[in-house]
Amino acid sequence: MREIRHDPVAPTRTQWLRSGGSIDAHRHDDHQIIYAGRGVVAVATGEGSWIAPGTRAIWVPAGTVHAHRAFGELDLHLVGLPATENPLGLDSPTVLAVGPLLRELIIAYTRAEDDDSPERARLHAVLLDQLRASPQQPLHLPTPTAPLLRTLCDILQADPGDSRTLAELGREVGASDRTLSRLFRRDLGMSFPQWRTQLRLHHALVLLTERTPVTAVAHQCGWSSTSAFIDVFRRTFGHTPGSYRAG
Repeated sequence: MREIRHDPVAPTRTQWLRSGGSIDAHRHDDHQIIYAGRGVVAVATGEGSWIAPGTRAIWVPAGTVHAHRAFGELDLHLVGLPATENPLGLDSPTVLAVGPLLRELIIAYTRAEDDDSPERARLHAVLLDQLRASPQQPLHLPTPTAPLLRTLCDILQADPGDSRTLAELGREVGASDRTLSRLFRRDLGMSFPQWRTQLRLHHALVLLTERTPVTAVAHQCGWSSTSAFIDVFRRTFGHTPGSYRAG
């Protein structure tokens, strides 16, 4: 078993990662905010994965073993916060909305010299205020522990565009749709349609980062039409996939 790297202090810095690049599993004694100024960043733990474009950031609590992966050329901004300083009161990774002000605060804070100046202290205080005001976003794709669900979810991970019903997938894995539906609720805390939508949104963000046309993204991710995909994307992220891709 590979040893998990332990970095006591979560760094505050900027870092570039090439598309497909990664940071191996590690943990900090500090909390960390992970933000992609460019590209899309995914954070994975043993409990699941979280993904964030430029309008979102990921909160990772102290002690959480996590790994990063880049989609697109990634301008990564990392903010470390002492474990005693938890402005959100969260004990599990969470995706947060990032408005224009919070975005600029994160970028300025990670690029400025890390010192004890009064100017940096004021910047830090405003950053915490904005974090407290940031809505949480349901962009979590939990990892199943039940063997039946693992098999089913692996099928859909390999092809998010697979549009078979739960009953049809159940025949492949050897379980009824009623049994699988109960497992989704009990093991993952969400319904099968909710989990599949999360999977498709994660995959859609990756494809859009790769400059895939919106119509092709909708088709590859299994939406019944481009307009249905655009509607779900807009309700989730607050803007259309076309504007995201253009940006």
